[in-house]
Amino acid sequence: MPCAGNSKESVTDMTATMLESRAIVRLAPSDPAEDVRGFLQGLVTNDVAGALPVYAALLSAQGKAMFDFFVWEGPDGSLLLDCETESADDLAKRLSLYRLRRKIDIARDETIGVHWSADLYAGAAADPRLPQIGYRWLAASKGEAADAAYLAHRLSLGLPEGRAELGDILWLETNAVELNGVSFEKGCYIGQENTARMNWRQKVNRRLVVVPLEASQEKRRKAAYPELGLAVDHLRVADLDPATLPDWQRAGLAD
Repeated sequence: MPCAGNSKESVTDMTATMLESRAIVRLAPSDPAEDVRGFLQGLVTNDVAGALPVYAALLSAQGKAMFDFFVWEGPDGSLLLDCETESADDLAKRLSLYRLRRKIDIARDETIGVHWSADLYAGAAADPRLPQIGYRWLAASKGEAADAAYLAHRLSLGLPEGRAELGDILWLETNAVELNGVSFEKGCYIGQENTARMNWRQKVNRRLVVVPLEASQEKRRKAAYPELGLAVDHLRVADLDPATLPDWQRAGLAD
């Protein structure tokens, strides 16, 4: 598994891999007997007890997205959360509220950076949401920025991400099932009751979708990217044209 500090040799010659828009929040046991995975397992939407990385979220009690992130295994029983840079401090503070008397240190780790390549990269992990989005790994926090390329590639695949696009939206309406961001087999977590009820009733009335900016509905718009001519809208499923959706989303709505 890729980890901080390991050098990588690209299968392609892509040199810009650093995602400056991403940061790492480290959860580390201050006591060797402390179970960091068990702590996080009771808070987030996906199963962090098994193989990592996984895509997950921390929800409100109502089941609405507050933070989305990737969970990586770290050294010495720690976990590393690959999250938005602008929300990293807020995420650390929110997790600290749930820590109570648990002997877990929660803080940003600015020595580790998140790297991405659209093409196969030695030692990297495939993005757990969709294979088409490429590969991620954690390494030293340095290098040429790839954020613009990552954003364009992500939106071209119709993937919403981050608080600007997902914030305050019910987790299943963010396409969490199709993007492997939720487990219905694990135990309880914050927001689980409403999330499980929606899944059981198959009642997901709206979806986040990436649309051409000129077709975006201002009242339903979550984010706009004029430089790419795209926007992220929160639309009723009944109003979606399947022909305009990416394959992964169209298949999910057909199930």
